Amino acid sequence: DEAVKQHRSAGSWNSSGTGASPQQITNGPWCGSELFAGRDIEVETFSGGRARVLQYCSEATGSCPFSRRQSPGEGIPVLTVDEEIYRRLPSMIIATVDKFAQMPWNGKVQMLFGRVQGYCPRHGFTSPEIEDTPRHNATRKLPASTMREHPPLRPPDLIIQDELHLISGPLGTLTGLYETAIDELCSWPTAQGMVRPRIVASTATVRRADEQVSRVFARTLSIFPPHGLDVEDNFFALQRGSDDGPPGRLYVGICAPGLRIKAVLIRLYTAILAAAEKLYREHGAAMDPWMTLVGYFNSLRELGGMRRVVDDDIQARLWRMENHGLGNRRQPKTSELTSRLNATDIPDILDAMDVTFDPVKEEENRLAKKNGRKLPHRRPIDVLLATNMISVGVDIGRLGLMVVDGQPKTTAEYIQATSRVGRAAPGLVFTVYNWARPRDLSHYERFEHYHSTFYKHVEALSVTPFSDRALQRGLSAVLTSLIRLSEERYNSNATAGDIDRHDALVQAAAEAIRLRAALHSDPETVETVQSMLGTRLDHWHAMAEEKRGKGATLGYQAANDGRTVNLLRKPETGKRDLFTCLNSLRDVEESVPLILHVTENRG
Repeated sequence: DEAVKQHRSAGSWNSSGTGASPQQITNGPWCGSELFAGRDIEVETFSGGRARVLQYCSEATGSCPFSRRQSPGEGIPVLTVDEEIYRRLPSMIIATVDKFAQMPWNGKVQMLFGRVQGYCPRHGFTSPEIEDTPRHNATRKLPASTMREHPPLRPPDLIIQDELHLISGPLGTLTGLYETAIDELCSWPTAQGMVRPRIVASTATVRRADEQVSRVFARTLSIFPPHGLDVEDNFFALQRGSDDGPPGRLYVGICAPGLRIKAVLIRLYTAILAAAEKLYREHGAAMDPWMTLVGYFNSLRELGGMRRVVDDDIQARLWRMENHGLGNRRQPKTSELTSRLNATDIPDILDAMDVTFDPVKEEENRLAKKNGRKLPHRRPIDVLLATNMISVGVDIGRLGLMVVDGQPKTTAEYIQATSRVGRAAPGLVFTVYNWARPRDLSHYERFEHYHSTFYKHVEALSVTPFSDRALQRGLSAVLTSLIRLSEERYNSNATAGDIDRHDALVQAAAEAIRLRAALHSDPETVETVQSMLGTRLDHWHAMAEEKRGKGATLGYQAANDGRTVNLLRKPETGKRDLFTCLNSLRDVEESVPLILHVTENRG
């Protein structure tokens, strides 16, 4: 059961590259099986094994069905390395939209859409971009195997898009553009016509969703299940009175004209932490939901300033709060959940947030520390400072207390962030408004009405996949993806130089993009898209001819053979050209360097 909880996916298409490759692991100091991060890991090299990273449940008795004893050679049915995912093709893949950016760069991606060339019984499916020997000799553990041809597989037919409200702005715009290639590669022909994948999207905060779904996915919207006849019980929400069970969240607005907002936050943090400590001493573990204070900030700058204050000023004040009728709280443990953390540190923070306040555990830790032994229990977090990273995917049921620094930029963000508290226990949310900001002051003045109706204030999302700037950033990548991933002909790196401007596949790729633009753009935009496609194809063809005339080869990326030059360019390499393709959909705009000239004022 623990293994199932830890590994919920059949495959994780990792956008940050945290999944280690077999080469990275086997070149290390060990090879075989080790106990690592709570799981039994076994690595099989490509030459002597199946090029697999097997993960077993490390439960000592071997009673788990995913243990080495009960599931030898397979273990937990999960793949975490990109190379394995391409070759083993799991039945379900969990990924982020950032990975879309890899489509023009990596020919192996076509295998995820069922475009396979052959099958190796030992290593899995193959494609023109994968080098594998046609026959493998028998080893001590594995029989001999021979590569065989394999027909194409059925592409993915179900796409589940979680947190639809996040697919907006620059990210949503580029996602909608790249969806042109995704949708085309997932479609497959039948006698009755072309079958497109079904898309299920979910969100709690969205407005004009029909327009957003049309622009991103080129689909009409059907809400499921439909609204019922009773507004008080419409499946999505059940209205109940304040006496019917525990309340959800109580919002408290604070505004102190004439005072700096940081001074207000210092006093509020100190009072909350000290009050919780006093009640914790009286009621014990029942006060756990309000012992961890979550501080929400709209920017890293504001959070960084508060981090220093918590470690210095607030900590000093908490030592003297018994003088004010509250409880002294010594050396609160402070953590943060922001983009400044490494990807490997975030799971540790989430695990630490699950640690509860319990007087019994504290006493056991105190005795262990007194006797010089290792502490048996982890110390819970007292203060967690977070940005909007906490508003997505953080499901910690024990949290019940939050302080929001200023009104967030959007109502949707405000709802999502404050919804992290008050799940298993009543939630208490303090929103501190900056009196010097007109928007904050306006929200404070109509605080009660806004919070009683804030779902109707959710902003409409902006998605413009075929705007000029989006086309400049992403059109070449979408065109290259469709040409490279649709068939085997242009898949391998060296085949970029074989481009034929009038090839049926090339023309079909350009036509698919033009038709997509025509679905929700005016005729002038469609003509612009068609013109830009023609310019890029002409440039691609001219580059191939030029390199061929010089005895070189045009590839999608440069190779180490000394004669293959690149068609695609990375944004960070310098000046952009027609085939500069992104590495991530979040890094849309390049950095702008600022040079400060200081001149002496002699006046």
